[in-house]
Amino acid sequence: MLLAEAKVSYDLVLEMEEINDDFSDTDVVLVIGANDTVNPNPAAQEDPGSPIAGMPVLEVWKAQQVVVFKRSMNTGYAGVQNPCSLEKIPLCCLVMQKRA
Repeated sequence: MLLAEAKVSYDLVLEMEEINDDFSDTDVVLVIGANDTVNPNPAAQEDPGSPIAGMPVLEVWKAQQVVVFKRSMNTGYAGVQNPCSLEKIPLCCLVMQKRA
């Protein structure tokens, strides 16, 4: 939806299964507000009681460097903590938004 609103051509967009194999050969990945879709927690993905059980994820943690832009250190929409932004990623930028 957001890509369509930004008029990004669908020819440039890859499916998760198409891009995940490339992350180990990637120098830098920028993650912007995608807490649940980059969660490396296998227990959260495989636990049938988890809100993200079975959800496909982008395996960004396989890249050489990952930069995460987050509004806070809170959980994502599903309410599952993402250890990727806490311990596996050396650079996590918190972006605070002013309320109008």
